[in-house]
Amino acid sequence: MDKPSRQAPDPHRIGILPIPGFALMSHAATVEPLRAANLLAGRTLYEVIHIAPTCDPVCSSGAAQVMPEAGLADDLHLDHLFLVAGGDPATYPARALTPWLSRQARAGMVLGGVSGGPIILARAGLMGGRRMTVHWEYAAALAEVAPDLRIERTLYVIDRDRMTCAGGTAPMDMMHALIAAHHGRAFAREVSDWFMHTEIRPPTGPQRSGLVERVGTQSAAILDAVEAMEGNIADPLSLPHLAQIARLSPRQLNRLFRQHLGQTTHGYYRRLRLDKARNLLRNSAFSLTEVALATGFASSSHFSRAYRAEYGQPPSKYR
Repeated sequence: MDKPSRQAPDPHRIGILPIPGFALMSHAATVEPLRAANLLAGRTLYEVIHIAPTCDPVCSSGAAQVMPEAGLADDLHLDHLFLVAGGDPATYPARALTPWLSRQARAGMVLGGVSGGPIILARAGLMGGRRMTVHWEYAAALAEVAPDLRIERTLYVIDRDRMTCAGGTAPMDMMHALIAAHHGRAFAREVSDWFMHTEIRPPTGPQRSGLVERVGTQSAAILDAVEAMEGNIADPLSLPHLAQIARLSPRQLNRLFRQHLGQTTHGYYRRLRLDKARNLLRNSAFSLTEVALATGFASSSHFSRAYRAEYGQPPSKYR
């Protein structure tokens, strides 16, 4: 297999800025393809530089730490910069980081976000007018605070000088595209094969399993109803409306839900909304009232009662 020419230009300089609480899987899926590209090419195609605002190690969500090799004041001459974030990126204190990111953008650097990293780019005002994606857990919170952003529920998005991806294993697909653009598809395939990543997913691939797998039934009526529920979390649909969508009577729809899912239509819908509420509690700085309204509850007290009945503790304790 052809290797990148030894007469190729200087290595691409890739900055990795891990945010405290980042997921190790997302970090590895971003960095490891670049390391493998160097190994398989027999020379340095990519210089990877870890950056942090301080010289202290950056802790992942587990036990791993990354030691930064450069700071914000260093003259780095990067080609790409990727922010890798997990936890609650919406509350990350980015006051010092935002002006630095803005300067990199003005200098023409390609900026990327991994998992929750796109949220920090969006908060810095650097995603306006560009398509983007983010990990599905963060999508609802981001859409609530920035409804004008063009958020797509896909694995990754490359829009001119911005690269965003959903995290997890999605960076491997995005890095395949990056390596292919720099060194050709054949070599990018060799890098992916190194990790037994033999099924390269397109950027438009889904972030989550299909509706059939998530719901656990192939009943067309139930799937139609659940799809409508997922699209109407903040303004819940009535049982007659859901039944109309499923082309059944309310009684027939309830019978199907009990038969296939072991609960009523209303019970399934309530659990779906409460699950979304847990997501917002974990991944946003919304108040309890804001979470309640975003998930279709009339008040924070109504939400708290439903949450306690479902999970055995108040929502404030979960946060």
